[in-house]
Amino acid sequence: MGDYVVVLEAPIIVKDVETSEDAINVAVSKVTKALNKENLDFVRVEIGYSKCPVCGAPFESAFVIGSIGLVGIYLTLKVYNAQSIEHAERIAKAVVGKALKKVPLKVFEIRELENNGNEIDEGIN
Repeated sequence: MGDYVVVLEAPIIVKDVETSEDAINVAVSKVTKALNKENLDFVRVEIGYSKCPVCGAPFESAFVIGSIGLVGIYLTLKVYNAQSIEHAERIAKAVVGKALKKVPLKVFEIRELENNGNEIDEGIN
């Protein structure tokens, strides 16, 4: 049995936004509200980053075309007592997926916690 930090990547579509900053604010609010509704306030919500294909510099994953925005969000949580990395992935996707129905979740990163486990405050058993 192991304890893991799982970072999931989720694409969030938002409507009626003018700028990337507006899209980010609306997306974070939308995701946070959905997570809190399911009592998942221990899931950390952050803006995703993409690399410029030309220069390789990172930038926030937020794009606006017309008044529709697409924002990449990272969702980070701890999973305790998982049997394997794959088990931790399934648990994380199931937990977050119940709040973000119809949002495709992809694993961005999974890492095993050290013995002290203090990378993130709370998690799932």
